[in-house]
Amino acid sequence: MNRTGLFIALGLTLVVGLLFGIFPELDLKLAALFYDAAEKSFPLKLNAIASFARDAAMWVAWALALPALAAFVIKFVRPDRPLLIPGRTVAFLLVTIILSAGILTNLTFKSYWGRPRPVVVMQFNGDKEFVPWWDPRGTCARNCSFFSGEGATAFWTYAPAALAPPAWRPLAYTAATLFGITTSALRMAFGGHFFTDVAIAGLVTFLVIWLAYGFIYRWASTRLTDAQVDAALTRLAWPGYRLMQRWRGREVGPVRSV
Repeated sequence: MNRTGLFIALGLTLVVGLLFGIFPELDLKLAALFYDAAEKSFPLKLNAIASFARDAAMWVAWALALPALAAFVIKFVRPDRPLLIPGRTVAFLLVTIILSAGILTNLTFKSYWGRPRPVVVMQFNGDKEFVPWWDPRGTCARNCSFFSGEGATAFWTYAPAALAPPAWRPLAYTAATLFGITTSALRMAFGGHFFTDVAIAGLVTFLVIWLAYGFIYRWASTRLTDAQVDAALTRLAWPGYRLMQRWRGREVGPVRSV
């Protein structure tokens, strides 16, 4: 999560945005590579192995987030005990996956950016008009194409890669990149997304992770300690814990340091 990575991501965002903005037909040409004109379908979406691989990719990504999620939930059940894993790890992993794979995709762009998916546009035997990535005025009503939630979730694996030991970090980044590309290629092969949907999903996710890493770990004015995160979660969870203990006939008193 250094400046070199940021400059590469910003450069790719500029290139992809401009190139596919000026020549939007490139999205159609890339999608056509996976389309069978004779059968008038994207045949790989009917392949059981490919479908399993798609599901498995999401299981892998969420499995990487599961320790942080479990630690967060357990902390709210027992705020009198310290977090099971470092506080900054919990904050970093949960904030980044919620933002990239949740809020920015499913709750924001995919709900209000009406770009139809490849499988439903006229060029691939659908009934909707193709629109370029930058145009939100498509006729898709919900769960639209731009940008890819599964692509964002797959590329989110950059977040746990950023926490790998320094000696292993280059390998972890490489694995996250290949994982994101493979998952995104599957979404294109199923007719679920155009290239720009998955490319921009990956780039936006990387930028979210880069900013969160800087905020939590790097920048002196904002960086946190594990103890600060633990204490903040204790304060947040304590009223509910105290109420529950009172209902059980126990008085635990006001919040205290753990």
